[in-house]
Amino acid sequence: MEYFPAPLEALVEQFARLPGIGGKSAQRLAFYVLSLPQEEAQAFADAIVNAKKNVTFCPVCQNLTAGGLCPICASPKRDEGTICVVADPRDVVAMERTREFSGRYHVLHGVISPMNHVGPDDLQIKSLLERVAAGGVNEVIMATNPDTEGEATAMYLSRLLKPFGVKVTRLAYGIPVGGHLEFADDATLMRALEGRREL
Repeated sequence: MEYFPAPLEALVEQFARLPGIGGKSAQRLAFYVLSLPQEEAQAFADAIVNAKKNVTFCPVCQNLTAGGLCPICASPKRDEGTICVVADPRDVVAMERTREFSGRYHVLHGVISPMNHVGPDDLQIKSLLERVAAGGVNEVIMATNPDTEGEATAMYLSRLLKPFGVKVTRLAYGIPVGGHLEFADDATLMRALEGRREL
């Protein structure tokens, strides 16, 4: 039995398809959109259509851009000799928030995951190899997540990059700032010990 008119039900269903949005949240969002003035609702719809139509991949790093090179690849201030490899455009945002990395990025758009039927050919690996083969790259930093798929992807890429003679590094792991040793799992403690450095 439908509780809502068909157009509202369709709107709820679309919101429910978004990641992290359950049925009740989808209803709340749908009712919020219905309460918007016509102009605001139209602006919201236009923003979705416009983003879908105009956001593309940077031809160099595969990050999201509104056409042409992304701002990072277009910047002459960025170090072209260092490439940070990430799985997702959101990871670029996370790295940029630190304000510590001044190199360039390469976005894979996923990680190798046989369980999810994602293989190397489904990722932006070929374009990374072409960038490194073109020369001028000294270091490639693997910044994939420290889970099984992220580790497998980093190891796979490091094997592919070895013949180019570039330094391949991995982000360090360890105890989070403000964390307590008693709550850390064995794998995290092991990585923290392996990655220790002199003070």
